[in-house]
Amino acid sequence: MRLDRFLSESTELTRSLAKKALHRGEVEVNGDVVKNAAFKLGDEHVVRWLGEPLARIGVRYLMLNKPAGYECTTRPGRYPSVIELLDVAKRGRLHIAGRLDVDTTGLVLITEDGQWSHRLTSPRRRCDKHYLVTLARPLAEGAETALAEGLMLEGEDKPTLPARLERLDDADGVRVRLVIQEGRFHQIKRMFASLDNEVVALHRERIGEIALDPALAAGEWRELTQAEIDTV
Repeated sequence: MRLDRFLSESTELTRSLAKKALHRGEVEVNGDVVKNAAFKLGDEHVVRWLGEPLARIGVRYLMLNKPAGYECTTRPGRYPSVIELLDVAKRGRLHIAGRLDVDTTGLVLITEDGQWSHRLTSPRRRCDKHYLVTLARPLAEGAETALAEGLMLEGEDKPTLPARLERLDDADGVRVRLVIQEGRFHQIKRMFASLDNEVVALHRERIGEIALDPALAAGEWRELTQAEIDTV
């Protein structure tokens, strides 16, 4: 790998700023100042910038417990981005695999591995997504069957894929668990609206085999384990 590329991938420097740092003599390779941006690095080389050793940033796989009030976007918008919650280098390289609405909480997966996130989110893979839903009022009888058969949502030309509903044991009868395999625009809210109900709160618990770590408070994140990564 070229030295300037290594610097841009292991620091916050761009390629042009990396070349300027090299020209200023700020970079050492195995203890010697190197100014040549095209210098080829091997496994035997130790690189230091301003005296600090550098290591290349590898491909990252992160899980975040998204709080309400954050957008699942990498671009500035009306609300802050969930990317701003990550204390990591090179945040601009990351993208979100499976977005949530600004008022929806729970599991968000973030990576720079495009093929991995495509496998996770592709409708063809029919990956289960588990949500805890709080409704405005108890569901009428027959909701399970309607969801399992698919709903024709307003403005759509084909029904939703079969979804699984579990009524949870709570005093008000308004909490349910829903498992879907799609990610249409405001899909869950629209599904329950078609059943004459309203979503009050929505929380994603799981995507495929990856479950939100209960140790993560809202706004906290951690790296995925290799076992979690390999499930996708």
